[in-house]
Amino acid sequence: MKKVFLLFFIALLLPTNLALAEDDLWDNFGDQNIYGQTPVTDEDFEKALESKKGKTKKPKKPKDKLLRDGEAFQESNETNVLTQMSEELPILLVPLNLELKDGAILPVGHYQVKGVKKNGKLYIQLFQSSELFANIEVVETRDDFGEPEINFVRMIDDDGKQAKIIFGSIDFNAYAIVKIAQ
Repeated sequence: MKKVFLLFFIALLLPTNLALAEDDLWDNFGDQNIYGQTPVTDEDFEKALESKKGKTKKPKKPKDKLLRDGEAFQESNETNVLTQMSEELPILLVPLNLELKDGAILPVGHYQVKGVKKNGKLYIQLFQSSELFANIEVVETRDDFGEPEINFVRMIDDDGKQAKIIFGSIDFNAYAIVKIAQ
């Protein structure tokens, strides 16, 4: 009885497996040109190798100006990174109108901030594109305000009547207290 049941079970499953394996990728197993590829002969392979043997690419020499001038060993990598970092201006978000000392109003917006020393005084200049919007006198400090970056600028709302703008760069750290326009 067990043998009959086993033979019946095998006979039942065998045709269904064959039907499931129809029209798959193994139907064309022996045909190499099924995907439009032609086999490469040994002669073609040798010709391709011979054509590539004569052509060797020489490594390019670095075109770094510092290497040509002999100054590359006078600067460390950290110094190079710091000098390039000073060219990037930090961006200040001003979420409310500010009243400047000359009575002008600085509107809400995003400003690129640049620190400048003029006539012994420190200023931060606020730019949008290349247009100067404000020139604010600041007080220099040795405090980095707990900021993790070297170049930073941030506005802190003190009490709702005035805001503190903190600025840091490679040259100096400073702050300015500005009135909030009503």
